Amino acid sequence: MPLILLVRHGENDYVKKKLLAGRLPGVHLNKKGQAQAQALAERLKSLPIKAVYSSPLERALETAEPLAKALGLEVIPRPGLIELDIGEWQGLPLKSLQRLKVWRKVQGNPSRYRFPGGEAFLDTQQRICTEIESLAAMHQPKEIIACVSHADPIKLAVVLYLGMPLDNFQRLAVSPGSITALYLGEMGAQLVTLNYDLSLSLPGA
Repeated sequence: MPLILLVRHGENDYVKKKLLAGRLPGVHLNKKGQAQAQALAERLKSLPIKAVYSSPLERALETAEPLAKALGLEVIPRPGLIELDIGEWQGLPLKSLQRLKVWRKVQGNPSRYRFPGGEAFLDTQQRICTEIESLAAMHQPKEIIACVSHADPIKLAVVLYLGMPLDNFQRLAVSPGSITALYLGEMGAQLVTLNYDLSLSLPGA
């Protein structure tokens, strides 16, 4: 089975302002996000990537396009890679949501939570992993494919493939413009890298 590069889209103003974009249309990369997309393309263009797939949301497509161009490929939109549907929470500030009583369940017991008017975390996990399996089946062993998606779907996929409880997925970090790599083998999955952030600067570095 191939090596799956799960790329989180670059920064947009919703991320910067700590607003939840969800599936709102018209959310584009900001200047930092555009720079992250270019950096990803530069970092990955030497790899023999066979295909570039993307969530159909603008911020994901705009992240995928520089990489696809550098590889001489076309971006292939895949609805299965789309963001978690947060329903009525779309566009709301994170700060106000954190004051809600239900926030503790979202963080500590997400396996039992469904967003009002949206998806359950369990549904999102099943969707993203079904999509990854479908894409993997389209490629030969040892091939590499890139899938541009969103933080929560990527984290939910990682915990499932590692055999971790879904309720632990919030402990993982997946930064804008980062790369998480999974190798799907016949004997199981291997996490090659998590949240490889090209722009990461450590304190004192």
